Amino acid sequence: MKASVLTNYQSPDFFEFKEVEKPQPKDNDVLIKIYATAINSWDWEILIGKPFINRLMVGLLKPTKIKILGCDIAGRIEAVGKNVKQFQVGDEVFGDLSNCGWGGFAEYVCVSEQANALSLKPTSMSFEQAASIPQAALLALQGLRKGKIETKTEQAKKVLINGASGGVGSFAVPLAKLFGAEVTGVCSTNKIDFVSSLGADKVIDYTREDFTKNAQHYDLILDVKGSHSIFDYRRSLSPNGIYVMVGGSTKLIYQIFLLGAWFSIFTSKKMGLLLHKPKVSDLDYIKNLFEKDKITPVIDKCYPLSKVAEAMRYYGEGHAKGKVLITMDENI
Repeated sequence: MKASVLTNYQSPDFFEFKEVEKPQPKDNDVLIKIYATAINSWDWEILIGKPFINRLMVGLLKPTKIKILGCDIAGRIEAVGKNVKQFQVGDEVFGDLSNCGWGGFAEYVCVSEQANALSLKPTSMSFEQAASIPQAALLALQGLRKGKIETKTEQAKKVLINGASGGVGSFAVPLAKLFGAEVTGVCSTNKIDFVSSLGADKVIDYTREDFTKNAQHYDLILDVKGSHSIFDYRRSLSPNGIYVMVGGSTKLIYQIFLLGAWFSIFTSKKMGLLLHKPKVSDLDYIKNLFEKDKITPVIDKCYPLSKVAEAMRYYGEGHAKGKVLITMDENI
């Protein structure tokens, strides 16, 4: 089969499109023919080798344990192991493979049924839409839940989403609106109209205004970018506000670990880091919202499998509105 293999860190040029051995399903595995896969920030962080902790999972000096990136996949089951009970040949599935070997940047992948990573794809959902959902939508959903936005109050909760135009943000804005929140999105100048179209009540252009200095306070700050210090975020929280870090710099991660717990214990403001948790029940929750036309994945661009390096380069430039996808060459 064809795959895009990462041979070293730092540059997209280290993706090598080549022929590799097609995986064979074991007794508990399903073999999936992949039709689409999505690029996530985790793929980018592994590519550049930062934060360094990722190298403990992938390889210290170069990728050795995981050479084919891509967590979010959508495809059709082509073969099943003798012990598989939940799925059958022909099923269209999607899911997050980050806990079971990755491997999305390829034509085929084997996934253990016991990994609990896959959900059946609705017939009304395209493979591209399905691949857009697993990691980004669940980070958005779980981040909002950690911020207690689903809890009903007399007055709409004020939510700020820092990084509202990317993969996570493009799900977080409409989800927060579904939960009844008043949403402020933060993005760059050329993405203001896009974030407004997602349903944001207000959009802040970070190149012109620093939201941590405008005297506004929020019940939840869902932070995808991590572009400020923990002290700046704390200043922008309401008295009982919650800060949830989804992505950002290594420096901010250390601040959250060292100071976030202290702030949470000794003040009414809670500050914490959202840990990535693939969960099929949450995937099904998003799937249900899609089938009710309440959530629609936003796809910026699709690249063929042979152009993974080009796709990663585009993703790294930060211009994407919504998701960047990889599809099999035959579907382009």
